[in-house]
Amino acid sequence: MSDPQHLVIVEHDVEGHATGFVEADPELPQLRVTDVAATRGDGVFETISLGAGHPQALDAHLERFARSARMLDLPVPDAGIWADAVRTLAEHLADHDEAWVKIVLTRGVEGQPMPTGWAYGTVSPDFRRERTEGIDVVLLDRGLRSDVMRTSPWLLAGAKSLSYAINRAAAREAARRGADDAVLVSSDGLLLEGPTSTLVVRRGDELLTPPVEHGILPGTTQVDLFAAAPEWGLHGRVASLTPDDLLAADGAWLVSSVRHAAPLRSVEGRSLPVDGGLSAAMNGFLRGRRA
Repeated sequence: MSDPQHLVIVEHDVEGHATGFVEADPELPQLRVTDVAATRGDGVFETISLGAGHPQALDAHLERFARSARMLDLPVPDAGIWADAVRTLAEHLADHDEAWVKIVLTRGVEGQPMPTGWAYGTVSPDFRRERTEGIDVVLLDRGLRSDVMRTSPWLLAGAKSLSYAINRAAAREAARRGADDAVLVSSDGLLLEGPTSTLVVRRGDELLTPPVEHGILPGTTQVDLFAAAPEWGLHGRVASLTPDDLLAADGAWLVSSVRHAAPLRSVEGRSLPVDGGLSAAMNGFLRGRRA
C-alpha cells in the first residue's frame, strides 16, 4: 500500500498576495509546463517535519521561507495562510509518527505576474539505520569562498531555492565515492554544510556549527538542538571550522528536518566516534517536538 499524499494549492492575486488555499488531488497534474519552477528552478521551498500531526519548528521554517523569498525578490509569503496550509496537511497525517510537508513558492508562469504556491505532505522514510549506525561522508569543494554572501550576493548562497541541481549532484558524487552523504567545504578551506543538512560538531562540552555568514542555510533543526543542549550537559556555539576540526571531533552529525540527527561514523574513510546515547537523545527530542 502506497504512502498517503496530500496537497493544497495556495492561491495568489496578480499583485503576488496570497488569498487562501484549496485542497487538490496530488495524483492529478497541477503545474503548468511554462511555470518557472519547471523551466528555471526560480522559486523557494521549505520542508517541515511533522511529529504525530504536529508541525515542528513551523515559525522558524516560515521565517526562513520569507528570507529566501526576499533574497530572490519574490513576494513576501503570508505567514498566516502558509501556516494554515501546513496545519491542514498535518491533520491529514496525524496518524503517522513521522511525516513532512514541503511548501513551495515560485515566480509563476513565464510572463505573468501571479506567483505559484503549493504545500505537499506525505509520510517520512525510515531513517533508523542512519540515526543509530551513522553515515559515511566525504568532503566536497563547493567552489566558492566563505565570504561569498558579501562579495557575490547574486549567487544566492544561503537561500533555499528550487535550483537544487548542484545539491543533488553533490549527493550523487558522494555515492560514487562510496559514501552516504557529503560535507561541503569552501574554496578557502572552511566547513560549510551538507547538501541538504546542517553540520554540528561536538568538542568537549560544546556543540559547534559553522556561521551562516559563510554562505550556508540557517539550520532550523540545529537551532532546536542548541536550545536543548543544556539538557545533555552541553552548550551550543557558532564557530568557523576546518576539516582538521572535524577529524579531531568527539562526534559530529548532519542534522535536517526529516532525517533529524545522523551521526558521522567516518569522514573520507577515517573513523569518527559515534555517541549512540547522545544521538538517541537528539533524535528523541526532535521526534517529540510539538512546536
